[in-house]
Amino acid sequence: MTSRGLYKVNKMDSTSPAPQRRMESNHKKPTSEAVRGAIQLGIGYTVGNLTSKPDRDVLMQDFYMVESVFLPSEGSNLTPAHHYPDFRFKTYAPLAFRYFRELFGIKPDDYLYSICNEPLIELSNPGASSSWFYLTSDDEFIIKTVQPKEAEFLQKLLPGYYMNLNQNPRTLLPKFYGLYCVQCAGINIRVVVMNNVLPRAMKMHYKYDLKGSTYKRRASRKERTKGSPTFKDLDFQEMMHEGLFFDPETHSALMKTLERDCRVLESFKIMDYSLLLGVHVQERGLRDRGGRGDSKRQKVLYSTALESIQGDNKSAKPVPDDDDTLGGIPAKHKDEKLLIFLGIIDILQSYRFIKKVEHSWKALVHDGDTISVHRPSFYADRFLKFMGSTVFKKIHPLRGMSSRRKRSLQAQRSASQEVLSPQTEQKDDRKTQSLASLDNADMSCGVQPDVVPSLAGDVCSALSTCSLVSRAEADTDSRDDERRMSSATLVLGATPPSQDPISAPSSDSELDVYLYNEKTAEKDLNGSCEETVQTEHG
Repeated sequence: MTSRGLYKVNKMDSTSPAPQRRMESNHKKPTSEAVRGAIQLGIGYTVGNLTSKPDRDVLMQDFYMVESVFLPSEGSNLTPAHHYPDFRFKTYAPLAFRYFRELFGIKPDDYLYSICNEPLIELSNPGASSSWFYLTSDDEFIIKTVQPKEAEFLQKLLPGYYMNLNQNPRTLLPKFYGLYCVQCAGINIRVVVMNNVLPRAMKMHYKYDLKGSTYKRRASRKERTKGSPTFKDLDFQEMMHEGLFFDPETHSALMKTLERDCRVLESFKIMDYSLLLGVHVQERGLRDRGGRGDSKRQKVLYSTALESIQGDNKSAKPVPDDDDTLGGIPAKHKDEKLLIFLGIIDILQSYRFIKKVEHSWKALVHDGDTISVHRPSFYADRFLKFMGSTVFKKIHPLRGMSSRRKRSLQAQRSASQEVLSPQTEQKDDRKTQSLASLDNADMSCGVQPDVVPSLAGDVCSALSTCSLVSRAEADTDSRDDERRMSSATLVLGATPPSQDPISAPSSDSELDVYLYNEKTAEKDLNGSCEETVQTEHG
């Protein structure tokens, strides 16, 4: 009886907002200032009360718990008074999100200080989701309004999200720190607290929302007129068609992180997500320091782009931001040095029935592979292919070599070829000349008259041939030594000694002397041969 009565009370509570909506339908919609104040007041109250609860392990039922509190404007025994309209504040899975905040090193005091200390900053929404975006004054957290289906999907996603963060807290996926709902004037406003991908303290010269598709993926005219527009895939291919270049180690870490995150989203049947990419050009000026007073104080682990792709997953201490980079990833585009800030956003879109219908009717008019909405496995593959082939590229070792260094290497190669080619030609000429001289020597011996017996003639011809061969070899060796010395002089860069034109004989005189020596040697050999024959006969 008691359980049935309790059930009726809970059921009445769950259905009671219906007449309240009819009664309060004539009230005005809450203003943006009232929504921001209610969010700050509600988070401050619920997180403060949560600190009194003891720490324990997260259980499965903790992911589906919902706590609700009513905050009237005049206050109550438990709630403070405020100047906003009466509202009810709901907190989804408070213990689970407390664990997530502790996993990223966020202390309750720091969390409350960031959100509740100063008024939230309202941001413009470049997307088609009609969501409101608020930024904390210290640049740490983004508060985004979500649709009821998205809030319901996130609540179902929490157990798998919990498992993924335990395995790998370094990820480019959104980091959710809280899910809340504000009920005011008959309207439910659901908000989620996430990490801030693009720091306001660093000026973003270019911003891109990339999905890897081409159908209607161009910034609208209205978006282009803004001071800091957000471009899309086709705009990136036109403005930065060369791509963004990273060193091999950074490129490998970035692509591995993207691939791991895409496979996680694919396992959850999530699609239609985007990569939010911010590009800061370092040469175009110093960053604006007015947006972040305590830039060296980092309260969140793995919050920067560089931390999300590199380092030890078991690190337990936050790394302070660098004053010049704020955790951006160094990259290059043409001759410009860049800092890249990025993160995967809009992951609360599952491939539900409505998305399947949207893909089907769009595929009838356009190419089904180019539209954004697609089945999760194809979407992940197309997303990774676009990022790896068009957006992120690797710097090869020769690509970083200066042009002056390349020209010097080419000059050295051409000089070495010029030195070696004459030596090869001279060596071939020497071989040809030596063979020709031997043939001439044989012919000269053949025309001599037979003044001695055949045996003596054979001996004489053999002696003369041997003499000529030895003389030719000695002359060739001496010339080789001279050429080696001259080539060595050329290679070492020394200046060869000047030759005296009088003492240096010409080529004709060298030939005459050479022929004269050959004839003299031939006569001497013939005379010696005749004396030997006469002695034997005598």
